This record gives sequence, structure tokens and C-alpha cells, in this order.
Amino acid sequence: MCTPADCQSDSTLRHAAAGELLAARFAVPTQALYLQSGRVVAGLLQRGQLRHRLVDFEAPCWLDIASVLLNQPTPWDWVADAPTVLRAFDAEALRRWHAGLPEAAGRLMLDLAWAQRRQAEAALALLVQDAETRCAQWLLQHARRADDGHVGIELQQRKRTIAAQLGMAPETFSRVLRQLRERGLLAQNGGRLLLPDPDGLQQIATA
Repeated sequence: MCTPADCQSDSTLRHAAAGELLAARFAVPTQALYLQSGRVVAGLLQRGQLRHRLVDFEAPCWLDIASVLLNQPTPWDWVADAPTVLRAFDAEALRRWHAGLPEAAGRLMLDLAWAQRRQAEAALALLVQDAETRCAQWLLQHARRADDGHVGIELQQRKRTIAAQLGMAPETFSRVLRQLRERGLLAQNGGRLLLPDPDGLQQIATA
């Protein structure tokens, strides 16, 4: 199989408007999509709205090639985040091309595909946890004991960035932090978050 640059005759051109669903979660893709221009986001749709943004993709790149190679359902919903132009290649043709590769190269591509899928499943597992559990886990993972004996976190990222990593809206992240402060599980001193009761946070993180 040739590359999108020199094999346009083996593909169909597809234009998508912002907000258009390109591939639905749980469906086995029948086409391999190559993003020629524009931007696409992988996430979870709820009632037609993209409630969770997981990964943004900027052209040029392949979209969810792992699901195509493995002939597995796509784990995410793929939505155009801007007007996009894509090349659509037949999935079965791509798998036949892969089967004709030298064994080592074919094995390498499958290993990478499975690794990508495990990462997607891990991200989804994080999303199904409630926001408080995710925040508690993040706080404990990044906590350090300072010279003064206090356990805390030096904030080196904006809260908006941290919220995006946790798959939640910035407003949700701020609300959870406020609730933890009200329960005496969190305190803030400038750019530092203090954890006065790590054991209490641990109970939330493992709930």
C-alpha cells in the first residue's frame, strides 16, 4: 500500500465540517482515515455533544490506524474540530498490505498498535471514575514531602492544563479542589497545594 501523498487514486477524498462525527465508538472501522488538513479530536460523545476531549490531532496524520490494523472497534468517538479534509482508504486493503510486509516490520506495527490501544483503554478507565477520585489520585501521584515536613505539590502547570489531563472541565476541577479544602483534605499556600491528610485522600483515590 502506498502513502497518502502518492496513492490518492486508491482513496476517496472526504470533507468534514466542524463538529461532524468521523468515526463512532464501538464500531469496527471500514476505512483508514488520513487527516490531510484540519484538526480532529478523539473523545466521548454524550447526547450528541463532545463531553470529554482526550486527544487532539493536527494534520497531517493517520487517525486510529491501530483499530484498523487490529480489526477492532474504535475505543473513542472521532469528531472534526475544524473544517477538515481526509483521505479514506479501504481498511481491508490496508490489512492485506500489512500482511505482505516482512515479518519483523509487520510484528513491530502490531506491537505498536496494541500499545496504542492499551493507552486508549487506560485513558477511558480514568474517565469512568468520578472527578473526585481522579483528582485524589492525581494529587497523591504528584505529592512530595518538603523539608518542612509537609506533604504537598508545587503547581508548575495551569489548573486548566491539569484539568485537561484528567479529562474534565476546568470548572469541575476547581469545584473538586474546593470540596477537598472544605473537608480539610487540601490547603493552598500560594502556588503550592498542601495535603494535610494523605490517608484521607487515599481512601477517596481507592474508592
